Formats: sequence, C-alpha cells, structure tokens
Amino acid sequence: MVVNKKTTPIGKRIKRARLDRKVTLDTMANETGLSKDIIKQIESGTKRPSVGTLLQMSKVLQLDSDFLLKDTEEAREKRSDAYTKRTDKYAYTPLTPGAQNKHLKAFRIVVEAGTRHEGVGFQHEGEEFVHVLEGQVKVQVGDHINVLAAGDSLHFNSGIKHDLRNTADTDAVLIVVVYVP
Repeated sequence: MVVNKKTTPIGKRIKRARLDRKVTLDTMANETGLSKDIIKQIESGTKRPSVGTLLQMSKVLQLDSDFLLKDTEEAREKRSDAYTKRTDKYAYTPLTPGAQNKHLKAFRIVVEAGTRHEGVGFQHEGEEFVHVLEGQVKVQVGDHINVLAAGDSLHFNSGIKHDLRNTADTDAVLIVVVYVP
C-alpha cells in the first residue's frame, strides 16, 4: 500500500511503514527505547511523538526523516500559526529543508509556558545542541539539571536520557540541532 504523507496522519504513516517493513513492536521498542504501549499510542494518534522520537523511528524504519517530520496538508489548513504541532506542549518548525538522509537536523521550537514533555525522557543516539532565543528552560541530562535563559546554549550527548521543561510564565523559543549518526 502506498502512503500519501500529505493526507495520512503521522501515526498511520509510522504504522504502515513498520508493517510494510515487517518490523515488530518488540523490535521497534528495543531499537527506540520506547515501550510498546507508547508506540501503539503514537501509531493510533493518541500520543504525539517528539522530534527525537521521530528521528529514532525513521532510522529504525529506514525512512527519510522528512517523511515523518513534514507537516500534512490537513494540519497546515487547520492551524492558524506557522508552527507544526508534534507534541502536546511543543510547536516546532524544521530549519534544515532538503536535509533528507542527513545526520544533522535543526529546529525552531516553542515550548509553552509552565510545561514539560509528558512521559519518558528523550534519548536517542547522537548529540544535541540547544540555544535559547527567548524565555527560560530547564534541560535535564541524566541527573544534572541545566537552567538556560535567553542567549544560553547547551551541547550534550543525546544518548543520555534528557528532558526539557519550561517552568517560567512565558513561552520559550529555542533553536535545537540534533545530530544522529
């Protein structure tokens, strides 16, 4: 079956690709570090995956990450702002168009005031760089908490479990660069 990324929700595209490639839920869980329940929620559309999760899943499924990261036409028509919602509390825009099959991806991310990503922390092979343009965020890498304000940056091993939260009263705007080997 051919999947049309312009009309098919992201979860269905992931599931279709996983089934087409005969990747079991167990394999996907072992390769991404996500539980089978989380993968099922993503595939059913009840949970929105983070950028890091999408990059991990695209690698396991041997897909061009843009196939999962690009916005759908329906979502573009329904939203009034310029950002692509991928998680419940994050809005982000890819900054590296044409970076198909590249190891480096950059994003402009807006993290809503007083929020954090729900569920497990992020963890994916490679490196990550975060630069705060506006606001303040806390980035936890392992057990260490980094407090970053406008103008601050952090570069870390993204293979270590990490989490991002905005505990301030205003939205935070970040540039995040992810390198996945």
